[in-house]
Amino acid sequence: MKIVIAQMKHETNTYSPVPTPLARFALGGEVPPAGQQAYAAYKGTGSAIGAFIELAEGAGAQIEIAIAASAWPSGLVENSAYEFICDKVCTAVAAGCDAVLLDLHGAMVTQTFEDGEGELLRRLRAINKSVPIGVALDMHTNFYPAIAEHATVVAGYQTYPHVDMFETGQRAGRAILALLAGQARPAMAWGNKPMLPHVMRQGSDDSPNRELQARCKEMERDGALCASVFVGFPNADIHNAGLSAVVVTDGDAALARRWCDELLEMAWAQRKGFVYEIEALPASMARARQLADASDGKTGPIVLLDHSDNCASGGTMDTMTVLGAMLDAGLTDAAAFAIFDPTAVQQMMRAGVGATVTLPLGGKLDMPSIGLTGQPRTVTGRVRLISDGVYRNYGPMARGETNHMGPTVVLVVGGIEIVVISNHVEPHDLAAFTAVGIAPERKTYLMLKSRVHWRAGLRALARGIVECAGTGVCTSDYALLNFKHVRRPIYPLDAL
Repeated sequence: MKIVIAQMKHETNTYSPVPTPLARFALGGEVPPAGQQAYAAYKGTGSAIGAFIELAEGAGAQIEIAIAASAWPSGLVENSAYEFICDKVCTAVAAGCDAVLLDLHGAMVTQTFEDGEGELLRRLRAINKSVPIGVALDMHTNFYPAIAEHATVVAGYQTYPHVDMFETGQRAGRAILALLAGQARPAMAWGNKPMLPHVMRQGSDDSPNRELQARCKEMERDGALCASVFVGFPNADIHNAGLSAVVVTDGDAALARRWCDELLEMAWAQRKGFVYEIEALPASMARARQLADASDGKTGPIVLLDHSDNCASGGTMDTMTVLGAMLDAGLTDAAAFAIFDPTAVQQMMRAGVGATVTLPLGGKLDMPSIGLTGQPRTVTGRVRLISDGVYRNYGPMARGETNHMGPTVVLVVGGIEIVVISNHVEPHDLAAFTAVGIAPERKTYLMLKSRVHWRAGLRALARGIVECAGTGVCTSDYALLNFKHVRRPIYPLDAL
């Protein structure tokens, strides 16, 4: 038995000015890994592709890893990158196999295709009409009909932060192996609702998503092969952006339809719970100071979330609005992760550790899609550390995977240790801080360019949480996003 395994993961923010060439998928190299190199990178990790490898080896299958391509979210995927990745997968399947296991995202938009995943699956079906295809998808999938039409089994993450990527790979992979063994006949139903849940209200430990994901797990305990609710990715102006559901049963198409409809109706009934109310930044700064000054006996930092500029949602990660507000407010004993500014990094590396530098920090990238130009802030500080920016996640999210921040500098400005990086990395793991000599649990304030993923590895440290409305293409203010292509009417853009 031969199984082709492949990964193609990208969450596309159609408002983002950050380009997405092939190199962004390359894990620090020139092209994405494949074969033995991909095996070494993902074997034993908490990823869906890691689960596929484990399942295939357990079944005694011959494995071919066609490609392992994963990139931090950004703007439209360049056609040349997409075609390179697809060609690798299609070539492997064309050579012959008994099954295909795909670690995809579900919200990839290319310069040509709104539904990058569905187009890949369409091409695979053109090569082999009957080969079983199992797909693991991110909870932020914007689901299109082609995914259901061409995949045999679909499973989505049931947690946000995504701490069940490995388990999702297992769910999809086990169903395919059961099919190959003649022990299951997957039947799939899908659907969507006209609603765009705000990302800041999508956490799976928050209601209403908590109850939706719990019901998915109940369905799987009651016999569903896979049950998934996708909350969708709203920072993509495409037709099918928004919430959807997929249920796969063992041979019972009517039950799959009934359960899928139940999940959709649950979500629709609670649609108001997915609407995020934004707090003005000055109020957030005042509240952060009040929380820090409170004599409650608790330890740990007050976490300030710069959620409008999160690179894991396609943000530039270089806006200075929230960090600037911290500096203006005189907040000290703080750390900030991170400002993406390769130019500043190179300047500080030339100056060397211990040097005092004055330079324009951040604000190098314009955001024409939301009418903003980059606004650097001139700061003076001391270079405390220079690093190669490579670290391995502790987990629980993406456990064991390697991150490449690129050349990295810690700059101390006015009592704030600012991590300045050359490649986009979101702070969802404690290793991001230990790699640069920062103990976040000992800080009074911790600024994170994150939305929800930070909870995976850092929430346990927080004494208090303040969500700060800065600036960026990850904004939760839908009034700033000029939706032209999403289907209408849709809630909450329209009164439904």
